[in-house]
Amino acid sequence: MGIDGLLFILSVIDEGALLFLVVYFVITLSDLECDYLNATTCCTRLNRFVLPEIIAQSALAVLLLITGHWILFLLYIPCTAWIIYLFVTKPKGNIGLYDPAEIHNRHQLKAYMRDNMIKMGVHLIFFFIFLYWMIYSLLKDDTTMFGVPAEKAKLTDDPYEL
Repeated sequence: MGIDGLLFILSVIDEGALLFLVVYFVITLSDLECDYLNATTCCTRLNRFVLPEIIAQSALAVLLLITGHWILFLLYIPCTAWIIYLFVTKPKGNIGLYDPAEIHNRHQLKAYMRDNMIKMGVHLIFFFIFLYWMIYSLLKDDTTMFGVPAEKAKLTDDPYEL
């Protein structure tokens, strides 16, 4: 197994975790919208996972860049740049990216739901892209046929002849 196989195995695991995290964000925001949670509890739960989400996305983008997968990097970086931009430009005085005082505004809650649904779609697409490339890279590295190198293996009608 080469470096691509390891990269894409890690990518599938990372995207699965990010996909799970975004689903958690959507469920928590919908609980706030239905008044099952108060704003402080919701924002505390969400802000706890914002930095790990940024780190996981940035690490995967850097790995794609280092290993030379330029097209995947260029496709993956806008979502990463957007979440880093939101984190860096949050207003001073807020407790985090999600603030209980601002989240009561109806447009703000809808915007958070929309952003997280878009992130869910992006992570779902990249999960299947990385899954495809993981399978491709693992099959490409398989150079043996029943323990015999592929160059020396002869395919005949006799199953006992090598």
